[in-house]
Amino acid sequence: MDVLTFVMAGGKGERLMPLTADRAKPAVPFGGIYRLIDFPLSNCVNSGLYNIVVLPQYKSQSLNEHLEIGWNIFSRDIGHFLKTVPPQQRISNEWYRGTADCIRQNRFLIDRYGPQYVLILSGDHVYKMDYAAFLRYHRDKEAHLTVSLLEVDRSLASQVGVAEVDDDFRIRNFREKPKHDVRTVPGDETRVLGSMGIYLFDTETLVEALESSPKDDFGGDIVPEMLGPKRVYAYPFRRMNAIEDEVWTTSEDGRRERRTEACVRDSAYWRDVGTLDAYWNANMDLTGVDPGFNLYGVKWPIYTHQRNAPPAKFIFSQEETARVGKAQDSLVAPGCIVSGLVRDSVLSFNVTVRSWSRVEESMIADDVVVGRHCRIKKAIVDKDNVIPDRTEVGYDPRADRERFTVTPRGITVVPRGTFPPA
Repeated sequence: MDVLTFVMAGGKGERLMPLTADRAKPAVPFGGIYRLIDFPLSNCVNSGLYNIVVLPQYKSQSLNEHLEIGWNIFSRDIGHFLKTVPPQQRISNEWYRGTADCIRQNRFLIDRYGPQYVLILSGDHVYKMDYAAFLRYHRDKEAHLTVSLLEVDRSLASQVGVAEVDDDFRIRNFREKPKHDVRTVPGDETRVLGSMGIYLFDTETLVEALESSPKDDFGGDIVPEMLGPKRVYAYPFRRMNAIEDEVWTTSEDGRRERRTEACVRDSAYWRDVGTLDAYWNANMDLTGVDPGFNLYGVKWPIYTHQRNAPPAKFIFSQEETARVGKAQDSLVAPGCIVSGLVRDSVLSFNVTVRSWSRVEESMIADDVVVGRHCRIKKAIVDKDNVIPDRTEVGYDPRADRERFTVTPRGITVVPRGTFPPA
């Protein structure tokens, strides 16, 4: 086995409350039919990495069920697996204290499988990444550790962990949220390299680091300690992650054609959806004619558990009475029935939008019913809600704050089960 992949999936996601009140952050729904963890797992499969260990901790039941049902695609007969390994307190009586401590407590899995490399991922980011290219880069640099880093505007340096590199992209300094004197990306004075929480270790180096340091976090502790004695390299994600894909396009005469793109535009897309505003933004990135993040590529598919639901249905077309069932610039999952108007929105499985209602710039989770004459705008509605007729959400921030969570950007969040069935 060359590579053993660990996916950190224990995040409590406090900044995503109330969406994480009953589920781990990687289990939060996204894009109509997906969970956040589907993106790093799909990247693994598309990159040819088939030995994966998911490490949950906080309220992991829905995550475990999703993986059990939707990701039962690996064949142990040929050495492939996806294992969910809960905390076991093998080396102490404590739960995971940080990313490094999480791997340290599961050191026995490294010993059992004996990989040459260990890839460590977060289970709650939205992106496409070719980990095979990441591995080639690591080998070419003869690195002990390679860290994938995102080129971000220099003004954001104080908000992220920043790696400072030389002209060969060897990391010479790593600082958490520096406020001044930040070294920029070689050849680009406007950007710095911000941490993505993606690490590729030589196994021997990782084991040595975990044994020699009692500290608990990779970014804040382990990586800075390795900079002197070890070859630690930066992988500049946006300039190196050139994913080739095939997409469907429509020609001028209306024919559907499959076209190969040498480097799809969203190869450079990466979103940490750690806040409600970022989560809403990422969902909205999926809508529109030319989406910021494309789910329709052929060669780099995003896998998930597809629920057994009928096709989406759009009913009524009575323009004279404004009783119109249609969706514009939106993603509509199976099982949805739309009798009202949906614009720039994402509807998950089995959502019903009843007549004369409008849903705009919103993300609606599974099994929600929007009653008649409702108006919902710039909102996140979690699952299992039956919204009463003539309810308005997103139009009066003061009234919304009395009932719901309203984000700094003004996105209204309706928690799960706020409007239970009658």
